[in-house]
Amino acid sequence: MPKRLVIPVRLPSRIASTITRALGLNEDLAEAIAMGHDLGHTPFGHAGERTLNKLMPGGFAHYQQSLRVVERLEKNGEGLNLTWEVCNGIVCHTKGTPAETLEGQIVRLADHIAYINHDIEDAFRGKIIYPMDIPLEISRILGFNLTQRINTLVMDSITASQGQDHICQSAEVGEAMQALKSFMFENVYTNPAAKGEEGKAQEMLGRLFEYYCKNPDHLPDDFQDIRMSEGVERAVCDYIA
Repeated sequence: MPKRLVIPVRLPSRIASTITRALGLNEDLAEAIAMGHDLGHTPFGHAGERTLNKLMPGGFAHYQQSLRVVERLEKNGEGLNLTWEVCNGIVCHTKGTPAETLEGQIVRLADHIAYINHDIEDAFRGKIIYPMDIPLEISRILGFNLTQRINTLVMDSITASQGQDHICQSAEVGEAMQALKSFMFENVYTNPAAKGEEGKAQEMLGRLFEYYCKNPDHLPDDFQDIRMSEGVERAVCDYIA
């Protein structure tokens, strides 16, 4: 096994494939889960998800919508012929119960690795934070730039998971990653400077939801069947998501 892996992209699928290959697991399964895991994300990401969760009777979660996309919405309503393992990995890629397969657990970790590093780079570009703002004790463990952080997190997950019945991280790296998440929540995710446009986005989706619920005939033709079989709100939610 190489001492250092260079992963120039941040896609969860690439990170998941790298870890899966190194552990001798099913790379096709991991890639299929990774390609489907975020299909249910709304416009404006988690801000849109929170909006639809308030508006949709019974709530809305992007991971459940991802499963709905592949099982109900794709192929003109026929759904895709995916295995149980792929579907389980898709719906379990975020919080809650871990996936039943190691490949699904890998995608879950790869998603966390990808999004936190993607968000850091976005925050740098938006001048919300600067590289020197990341606590030194975190950078000393994970690395001082994007490539170093991803390589550390990927290599650590491979090493820590060898011979285990679950996918894991070492205590040191896992704690550093959790500290980095806490830093991002405090300085980026809840920073008014980064959330200035969120209210506008949520209002836009709210107005769209209201409009189409009042004017369901204006929904595209491929959502009319859902309207008739599952109700107007379900069709509108699917369309906006």
